[in-house]
Amino acid sequence: MIARIGVIVVAAVLALYIALVGQRAWLLLTSGAPVGITMGVLMLLLPVVAAWALWRELSFGVGAQRLGRRLEAEGGLPDEELTLRPSGRPVAAEADALFPAYREAVEQAPDDWRAWYRLGLLYDGSGDRRRARGAVRKAIGLERAARRA
Repeated sequence: MIARIGVIVVAAVLALYIALVGQRAWLLLTSGAPVGITMGVLMLLLPVVAAWALWRELSFGVGAQRLGRRLEAEGGLPDEELTLRPSGRPVAAEADALFPAYREAVEQAPDDWRAWYRLGLLYDGSGDRRRARGAVRKAIGLERAARRA
């Protein structure tokens, strides 16, 4: 719940930033000065990029949470219990030892979002956030495609 509140606060601050930069860009665009108009056009790019990034991250979080709840309801979450460090993160060596089985599950069923999601959880457990997010994004895409079919 604390994480969700943090996301809401950060998203609200970013939305405020987007609005304020957009307002300043509009003021520069309507100034009539060539330099002001040029700066206004360039400043319009900032809120567009920020809005895109905010949408992408929020949709990723919602999608990952939805798939996690669905997998939990199906009883498909990993059963392995990993030893946790004082920080709360799993011991990476234990997670690394599980990779062959999870990687093989993805190779056996490359279109199964569940296998990709579990692989993403394992990557996260080993501390590889980039690969974890990539695997979970793949799972979200596969599940979305399956829903549409």
